[in-house]
Amino acid sequence: MGSISGRILGVDSGGSGIRVALARADGTGEALAWSSPVPVGTGGRGIDARGLLDRVLPAARELLRTAGSGRCEAVCVGAAGMSTLGDDLRAVLPDALREELGARRLALASDAVTAYAGALGQRPGVVVAAGTGLVALGTDLTPRGGWRRVDGWGHLLGDCGSGAWIGRAGLEAAMRAYDGRAGGSHALLARLEAAFGPAPALPATLYPRSDRPALLASFAPEVGRCAPQDPVAAGILRTAARHIAEAAAAACPPPLAHGRREVALTGGVFRMGKPLLIPLHEELQKQLPQVRQTTAAGDPLAGALHVARALATDSLAFPIDDMLLSVVC
Repeated sequence: MGSISGRILGVDSGGSGIRVALARADGTGEALAWSSPVPVGTGGRGIDARGLLDRVLPAARELLRTAGSGRCEAVCVGAAGMSTLGDDLRAVLPDALREELGARRLALASDAVTAYAGALGQRPGVVVAAGTGLVALGTDLTPRGGWRRVDGWGHLLGDCGSGAWIGRAGLEAAMRAYDGRAGGSHALLARLEAAFGPAPALPATLYPRSDRPALLASFAPEVGRCAPQDPVAAGILRTAARHIAEAAAAACPPPLAHGRREVALTGGVFRMGKPLLIPLHEELQKQLPQVRQTTAAGDPLAGALHVARALATDSLAFPIDDMLLSVVC
């Protein structure tokens, strides 16, 4: 087994910003944390590794100073887009984190993996992470089975049932009401105008924005607020629930010879509460009747610490995958 006496660092980088946490490798005591609501940018090589380091390293040094420690035993960086936009991170981060933080072990992970680790730990099953975007990830923890990744294709090609998907559907229903077309919702139109101003001006507000998915997702709570009284909004959430359950079913590993698979939900979309969760639990029971629904134990930052702790103690059971989870030192 590896060292359990040192410190571990977890990093969670996504569309809503970046968070860093420092904890003991032995799991005792409270973690120290730092956060910023400003996300890391992307460039020609994908996620900007230098931009991430410029934020993470000062925060990590301050957390280490506060903890009275000089180095990290292990680090896990979980980032949205790691699988498709992580080339710069994979090229730059290992040497930098070893040199600057003394990291003995380092894992680079998709935020889907850290969401899984935070929700279920190292247990077989499936986790749906739904915030601005949506991805489902499943594993039976065997090298042969590997990871099953479903959706996470962004707001133009997928992320079905995500905050951006729900918000876009709600705005479309509002615009239908403005036009007088079928399928419109005057309740959602009123919410649109309260949030963004006159409906005809919405395209000029939305289309030039570089953060369009986040802007779309910002309207999802309005759909949730309207759903109890508005059948159009309620229908949007029922459709979102079906999409989410379909992703979970597609990502779920095959039946296990021993033990039962679990499904957990994590992410801001599920804070919408009963208008989404009631139809979602019904859909999960329909599509995954033999899988136990369980409450997520923690979030992706907790998952990054979980992976870092497993690295530090040589107890990592997750499948290694070049795109989703790589151990680089």
